[in-house]
Amino acid sequence: MVAGRGAELLRSATTSGRATFLELFFDLAFVVALTRVSQRFADLGDDSGWTLVAGLGRTLLLFLALWLIWSHTIWITSRYEPERSVIQAVVVGTMFAALVMAVALPRALEERALPFTVAYLMVMVVRPLVVAVALRGHPRRLVPFRLAAWAAVSAPLWLVGALGPDWLRLPLWAAALAVDYLAWALGWPLPWLGAAAVGRWRIAGEHLAERHQQMFLIALGESIAIIAVVFSGVNYSAERAAAFTVAFATSALLWRIYFHRAGLLLTEALGRAGMPGQLGTASDRTHGLIVLSVLVTAVGYELVIAHPYGPLRPTWLLFVVGGPVLFLAARVWLDHQIFGRISRSRMVGLAVLLLVTAALARWSPMVGLSVVAGVLALVALLDAVRNRQRPPEELASPIGRGTPGSHGPEA
Repeated sequence: MVAGRGAELLRSATTSGRATFLELFFDLAFVVALTRVSQRFADLGDDSGWTLVAGLGRTLLLFLALWLIWSHTIWITSRYEPERSVIQAVVVGTMFAALVMAVALPRALEERALPFTVAYLMVMVVRPLVVAVALRGHPRRLVPFRLAAWAAVSAPLWLVGALGPDWLRLPLWAAALAVDYLAWALGWPLPWLGAAAVGRWRIAGEHLAERHQQMFLIALGESIAIIAVVFSGVNYSAERAAAFTVAFATSALLWRIYFHRAGLLLTEALGRAGMPGQLGTASDRTHGLIVLSVLVTAVGYELVIAHPYGPLRPTWLLFVVGGPVLFLAARVWLDHQIFGRISRSRMVGLAVLLLVTAALARWSPMVGLSVVAGVLALVALLDAVRNRQRPPEELASPIGRGTPGSHGPEA
């Protein structure tokens, strides 16, 4: 009877796979957070050497902490009934914590370290305990207990980093985040209980895919907002108008390349997968890279629109070319996850960008962004030509082909 009451919290086969309005509301906090991440990247525009490396590492660490919060949340709403009051309370509470992290993020590694840490730990430690209690005696309650136990292991590193000297914060937080990600990769193993087989979890695959697609669109929307805000805040000129146009075209091409086949069929692939948890985990990591690449590219837009023909900043190539390079690399991997093959068009685009990077260093940021847009247009054109010459290929994901029962009981 106790297990039965806990089972009411689990998603049923009749539950809609679409994201709820509450989840879309939840994403608003991450719009703010992604904006703060982009701004931290943009602030590195004049840095170089170890200062630049340290700045990139700090911003990447904060992004990865936010991504872990968001990823765990969409897994909760993919495994449990999103209309249940306790799950809604969990989502709203996570939203508030994410908003606190977003507000603290610009100075999270300085004087705002403690509120950032407390908000993060409230999600990582307290939230799974709430879910475990709500599950009552159901066997699945062990999974959130695992999450809470591992989060408690890394919590001292977060807290000492927040309360200790500034020079110790980055290494301690990096170690703590490594523990949190390693625990997820290993399935949060515990003595006598072993690990949770995330790949065998029964989840709403269609829901998970839609949430990944929505987060990509949110990141892309953030890039569009940066284009508009920067262009409206500088003196108008023909050069800046051209940069504005090319930046918008680049974002449109990122959208086109992402949703061409693999991005569009992600929902169907997760719906068909015998073990959607396994494919969902792989997709989650890939989309983390995709979202990061869009944020980095958006910083390039800001640099180019503000100074299309100079003065040259030492880091403009990192954002203008590095962002699209990371996007194409992640997109190649997404193709492999969905179709079991490597996309030739994306590999061509990736190779061209890598080959011309050294030459672009001698030219202006506007020329660099124009070349990037041209390469992305080439990728989109090759995709269109391939579609006309061949019939649409079938899904052939090498990930998650089995069935939950074929590899033992679900965790």
